Amino acid sequence: MKINAERLLNDLKQLRSFGATGPGVVRLALSPVDMQSRRWLAGRMTDAGLNAVIDGVGTVFGRSSKSGPALLVGSHTDTQPTGGWLDGALGVIYGIEIARALAESDATRHLAVDVASWMDEEGTFLSFLGSRSFVGEPVDESILNAKDREGLLLRDALANAGLDGTPRVRLDGSRHKAYMEPHIEQGGRLEAAGKSIGVVTTIVGIRELRLRFKGQRNHAGTTPMSIRRDAGAALVSFIAQMDEAFTRLADADTVWTVGRIELDPGSFSVVPGQADMYLQFRDANAQRLNAMESALATLVSEFNAAHKVTIEIIACEQPEEPVVMDSALQQHLARAADVLAPGQWEHMPSGASHDAKVLAHHLPACMLFVPSIGGVSHDFVEDTAEEHIVLGCQVAANAAVAILQDLRERQS
Repeated sequence: MKINAERLLNDLKQLRSFGATGPGVVRLALSPVDMQSRRWLAGRMTDAGLNAVIDGVGTVFGRSSKSGPALLVGSHTDTQPTGGWLDGALGVIYGIEIARALAESDATRHLAVDVASWMDEEGTFLSFLGSRSFVGEPVDESILNAKDREGLLLRDALANAGLDGTPRVRLDGSRHKAYMEPHIEQGGRLEAAGKSIGVVTTIVGIRELRLRFKGQRNHAGTTPMSIRRDAGAALVSFIAQMDEAFTRLADADTVWTVGRIELDPGSFSVVPGQADMYLQFRDANAQRLNAMESALATLVSEFNAAHKVTIEIIACEQPEEPVVMDSALQQHLARAADVLAPGQWEHMPSGASHDAKVLAHHLPACMLFVPSIGGVSHDFVEDTAEEHIVLGCQVAANAAVAILQDLRERQS
């Protein structure tokens, strides 16, 4: 069974045209251009022989007419405000091409592949809305209250898109036996190692915290340094201590980021009385994440005992735990990579979250990566070499056949 490389690339480039902005794409979830692209996707799924619908949260779902067991292949097609053309889109178009290629071969046309473009993976309104709805998570209350940055309510955006009252697709446990999500790496590890394929072992866990430093506002010209309770200066000095503590615990894949700092009142002439630091850290090892949390709490306690400025830790989001990809599915991907790209693939963690993290709690899941040029993603210049795009799709297709044959043998 062989994929059609020209057809694959043409579809990716056509999808890119919806919201094209320079070399990148702006296609925010539930925007008019996003819905245009979803209607186009539904048409391509139909052309591929799938029964396609756009469900009540905007997920595009293509169901094979073949009986199960079915492999579900999917990702997302919504983007960041400065989006790349392949983030998510690659996996959805891979799924459509795999479904077409299976149908074109006598040896594989009996195999069932369903395809999904999940809604709002990027979190314009509600992160992973489509996949969370699909697996039956309670999203109704969030749908009523979630807003985008402009204040538009999610429920109004769904109504504006004509989706109000539309049924939602649901996981069919008797049919869906495995999930595959192909994706660009969104980092530079594969490129740096000279590899073409990554087989994902684990999707990292994430902690997101706000550290609030409380001091005393005062006049910047008349308050001597010796008696200041400067929340901004305390924040800056704390970051260096935190870096040292985290470095002692980290391995090569551990990352942490201070993504935002807010000073109150933020004036040249006022000593900041309050400063907020928004901290995120990620790791594939749950014990290490817990150790980093404990180290941070210890640092805060020691800091509070020694300084005139105090720190409070506030959780921003519920902790996300690492999720291990199914070992048997990893083996199928690895074998396919070994045949098509011997010596050019490796096992690796995913440093980003994906819909696979949601699906993996409900059925065996796996992910395949292709390299990102320069390690860049979530930016207009995001790109992947065409030869890697084509290779990745063929590896995914070969693995899909092996997975489905294995599932059918176990079911018989």
